[in-house]
Amino acid sequence: MFVREFDMSDVLTRIKRAALAGNLVFSQKARLEMRTDGLTETDIIESLLNAVAIYKKIRSTSQYRKQAREYLYIIASTNLDGMPIYTKGKLMRETDRETFYLLISSKRSL
Repeated sequence: MFVREFDMSDVLTRIKRAALAGNLVFSQKARLEMRTDGLTETDIIESLLNAVAIYKKIRSTSQYRKQAREYLYIIASTNLDGMPIYTKGKLMRETDRETFYLLISSKRSL
């Protein structure tokens, strides 16, 4: 139900490593969605670590993007209790820290 294969295993590995290292940043929208759905940061991390594939890759249309071409990765997976969770985010790199994952959307999946 959740898996739509893309050749994104390297990207998914980088997202999982960012989650394991605690290099996640949650947007205000993601925090609001989490609060509305009763999700914790732990639920989101478990979901990212349980993911077997990236569901979809889309180009960002945000006016706030830093580069001309930025991609958002949509992941649909479950936490350790089996709750389906939908996340959308982008990998970012800054000079003072390793790659981190910015979560733009984090909510229960339907």
